[in-house]
Amino acid sequence: MTDSPAVASDDMAGESPQNRRVVNLVLHILLIAVSIVMLYPLLWMLASSFRTNGEILNNLSIIPESLSPRNYIAGWNALRYSFGTFAWNSLVIAVLTVVGNVMSCSITAFAFARLNFRGRKFWFAIMLGTLMMPQHAVLIPQYVMFLKMGWIDTYLPLVIPKFLAVDAFFIFLMVQFFRQIPRELDEAAVMDGCGPWRIYFKIMLPLSVPVLATAAIFSFIWSWSDFFGPLVFLNDVKSYTVQLGLRSFVDATSVSDWAGLFAMSSLALLPVFFIFLFFQRMLIEGIATTGMKR
Repeated sequence: MTDSPAVASDDMAGESPQNRRVVNLVLHILLIAVSIVMLYPLLWMLASSFRTNGEILNNLSIIPESLSPRNYIAGWNALRYSFGTFAWNSLVIAVLTVVGNVMSCSITAFAFARLNFRGRKFWFAIMLGTLMMPQHAVLIPQYVMFLKMGWIDTYLPLVIPKFLAVDAFFIFLMVQFFRQIPRELDEAAVMDGCGPWRIYFKIMLPLSVPVLATAAIFSFIWSWSDFFGPLVFLNDVKSYTVQLGLRSFVDATSVSDWAGLFAMSSLALLPVFFIFLFFQRMLIEGIATTGMKR
């Protein structure tokens, strides 16, 4: 009788790896099924970019019948300006947005995280409060201000605010990252005669590459995918971004070019896809290490 608990324990220990394998198999099957459901719209759009308008409305398959590039060629030149013009406009805005956000938000975050000035906690709380303010609440005042400044139908309303640290999310993200960097580095730099600017450039920036890369990636993706901002501030078709160009394929009063829309939508996804593909390690590292003590 004294050996029975040990025997039962050995049996349970022998069965647990098999149970874990069964559980892992079930979880993997569920994840694969969910992934297929989530990827189906994307795969259907990609397949539909090779179909005609009539086939798109009557075919739900994700397997294209042919791989003819006719829709891509026709869609690229379907509008008054080629789709390359819209892609270039979006690229210019996105690059300037990345530069502005990384520069201004990192400087502001450094001030909140490392410098002692009057009202620091108050202004930090005000900055966090802007995260809860809907964009539409300030849209009309912004439009009136930019209209009086003569910035409407230019890229300035979409770019200049990024150089003034208006994205509180990135500031908060960088503040949390800067706070985990040991202050002993700042103290040693001060003893060597470094001021705040040299500490920022020589110490903080080199140690903050992951969070800076995270801010840059999100800035590019959000700017490239932005539809509302260009819709409000841009009027000239030549200044349209990719998102406004895609909208031009759909016309409620005429015939919509669904094939061209899906073809150009597939091309519009490529920059975002490649940026995430090549920089996902830095993106995950920047998010995962923010706010953690080392």
